[in-house]
Amino acid sequence: MPAPVLTEIRVAADPEAWAAAGFSVAGRRAVVGGVAVEFVGGDPGIVDWALSDVRTAGIDGLPTRLGEPVAAERVTHPNGVVEIDHVVVATPQLERTIACLEEVGIELRRLREGETGMGRYRQAFFRVGRPILEVVEARDIEDAAAAAFWGITFTTADIDAAAELLGERLGHVKDAVQPGRRIATVRAAAGLGPHVALIGPRA
Repeated sequence: MPAPVLTEIRVAADPEAWAAAGFSVAGRRAVVGGVAVEFVGGDPGIVDWALSDVRTAGIDGLPTRLGEPVAAERVTHPNGVVEIDHVVVATPQLERTIACLEEVGIELRRLREGETGMGRYRQAFFRVGRPILEVVEARDIEDAAAAAFWGITFTTADIDAAAELLGERLGHVKDAVQPGRRIATVRAAAGLGPHVALIGPRA
């Protein structure tokens, strides 16, 4: 069975807010590194995702659609974004969510327990094409609750230039957990919907 690939994420947010944050938006859509970000109405956040070769309505509660390949197009974003680095999911039961992901062919690559920018957590890492899927075990979620989308981190070719462009919309640029990389979180006031961060390229 082919490994599932992320083709689209639907985000409840105003596309004009994303354009103001330096994303190239055409209509209600932005394409980043071969993944389409579609903007829809609703409560702010990630609505669902589309994965190739996955025919299920949900993965441990994550709303899921069958994905179609995104037409190859070279898109330049003013903020320097070139791809999705990782998508973050929160779960109350890490082993349960790992099992559900592996059941549809998304293979566990690595487990980690330690400090993150938000405290000490257990994390599991997968690949969904080029983007990484990071699943974080959250202690503040009831055990019976479903997994939930939390945020997206985009790789930018020049995080200092992105910080200058976004100004007050972007938080402080700091060292990332990954050695040699720096990261900054887009402030909620920017209106992008889910938690969004920008990270510098891999060394």
